[in-house]
Amino acid sequence: MTDPHVLAIDQGTSGTKAVVVDRAGSVLAAAEVPLRPQYLAGGGVEQDPEALFASVVAAGRQALAEAGVPVAAVALANQGETVLAWDRATGAALTPAIVWQDRRAEALCAELGEHADDLARRTGLVLDPYFSAPKMAWIRAHLTRDGVVTTTDTWLVHRLCGAFVTDASTASRSLLTGLDSAAWDDELAALFGLSGEPLPDIVASDEIVGYTEVFGPRVPVAGLIVDQQAALFAESCLEPGSAKCTYGTGAFLLGQLGADAVRSTSGLTTSVAWRLRGRTCYCIDGQVYTAASAIRWVVDLGLITAADEIDSAAADTSDGVLCVPALAGLAAPWWDAGATATLSGMTLATGRGQVVRALVEGIAAQVTALSELVAADLGMPLTRLRADGGLTRSATLMQAQADLARMPVDVYPSPHATALGAAACARLSLDPDLAVADAVGAWAPQHTYEPQWSDDRATEFLSRWNRTAEFSRTQGISS
Repeated sequence: MTDPHVLAIDQGTSGTKAVVVDRAGSVLAAAEVPLRPQYLAGGGVEQDPEALFASVVAAGRQALAEAGVPVAAVALANQGETVLAWDRATGAALTPAIVWQDRRAEALCAELGEHADDLARRTGLVLDPYFSAPKMAWIRAHLTRDGVVTTTDTWLVHRLCGAFVTDASTASRSLLTGLDSAAWDDELAALFGLSGEPLPDIVASDEIVGYTEVFGPRVPVAGLIVDQQAALFAESCLEPGSAKCTYGTGAFLLGQLGADAVRSTSGLTTSVAWRLRGRTCYCIDGQVYTAASAIRWVVDLGLITAADEIDSAAADTSDGVLCVPALAGLAAPWWDAGATATLSGMTLATGRGQVVRALVEGIAAQVTALSELVAADLGMPLTRLRADGGLTRSATLMQAQADLARMPVDVYPSPHATALGAAACARLSLDPDLAVADAVGAWAPQHTYEPQWSDDRATEFLSRWNRTAEFSRTQGISS
């Protein structure tokens, strides 16, 4: 292929990014359209679907105009568990997009509690509103019985090229597929009251699913993949035991399992990393619901005016202040929707610098808890952590992460890891002779943060922080 440029779109919670990437994975142009979810009383989190699609079109066209080169394919990474109902005949959205953070299906999950162990065994996931099926069932119970109900990637791809598909990694985040088969399971659909619902075809991430003229001349649509798995791929986490954490709206730590779909024994989840070249790889992962969204919270409170002020505002030490930033509950391994955020250890001498520092350390502490559990499920210690996402620009956060996790943190050199992973999948669809490892290539960290704290200091801090996290849970449950 003489022109292997790819337009890769990362449709996320806080915005849509589009990049034009060349054969070597270099970014020729980038554009971003911001989005802001609507946080509702009762745990609701919604987005306007038309705003999502408009952002995809606008960001893609802007990046193409800036790059000034034709592209051979359009790739799409998606939010994973965000769902909506829509009319398959017209493509019109029938409901808001119910975001992965939405908790309104909590009661439905509680009713299915006796099936939790079986669901974990069959799907690799935890019975929680975070995943797609509970939110799909909630839409059917509370919003509409019309149209089809799917994850946003299926709707976006349909609007782009008319296909009715999702990729194996996205499907595996639904609670509707068997982990080993990576195929829809009628019994699981029935359990959630979704029997008879039309579900999209499950495709590989290196498969061309259709052609679009939305961005200009007709080009194939390929490289469909969940955003976190796309970043895992971009960061060359191809061998079992390699791991990355993306610091975006939330923080997401994924460890590569290879072909072995290990079930977690510690409250984490297992899902499909990707299906490429006819081979399915799996990953184990844990989630922190609020990372950049927690930073946005302190911005809204006026403690800082923008996220790029974290480092200048944070004190050198938190002076005993501890923060559990459970502003949307606690995800893995606690899975406690009722947990609430906690700030403790404050005195009259406490200033905004100590509060900002404590918030940053609280995010890093949650990721550290996940890293320890990922290592336990892998049966091997993590020796270093690869990191990407907007919050990696904070040296304070990255150093805290290295200090608490007690391992080097390698910061990915591009802010576009998710889009680059999707682009690599698209290149595989265009070139049948390209090897999976060669699609992403080698990269050098932009910066490596080495641990500076002693093991004793980190252990003592985490012990105090974990006790505070348990208090956060108790407070949430009692309220």
